[in-house]
Amino acid sequence: MGQDRPRRRRALKPGPRRRAATSPRASARARRRTSSKDPVDRLRQICLALPETTEKIAWGEPTFRVGGKLFAQLDDHHHGADRLAVWLPAALGAQEMLVYADPSRYFVPPYVGKRGWVGVRIDGRADWAAVDRLVRDAYRLVAPKRLQSKAALD
Repeated sequence: MGQDRPRRRRALKPGPRRRAATSPRASARARRRTSSKDPVDRLRQICLALPETTEKIAWGEPTFRVGGKLFAQLDDHHHGADRLAVWLPAALGAQEMLVYADPSRYFVPPYVGKRGWVGVRIDGRADWAAVDRLVRDAYRLVAPKRLQSKAALD
């Protein structure tokens, strides 16, 4: 019964918040795992490897937070856009520099772009080393001081 039906991809549902391991070794192991081909899973691995990070569904998309503050938001073809991306807060001047240097990879996201956030495409051939660096920079911008200096961020 039900075996003749095509399998559907399960939608992300709000549920218990996920916590990343907080030990530096566990975080390093999580960063090294690159077997996942799904860009959303890779983004999730990068974000949840950071200390005290939680994942929460907001606006129909996964968001990643530390201390209740948002530092990464998935953009899964938002309002029909042609991209899968992540929006991240960036340091002063970083948004302009990234978008100018590579507009095919970086963009000014709607709503939060005017506050300096940068959109990073993760579809196609994403530069995962750059995504990892930018996620860590975004985390440092919003994380409490006691977490900003953790060895796991280096």
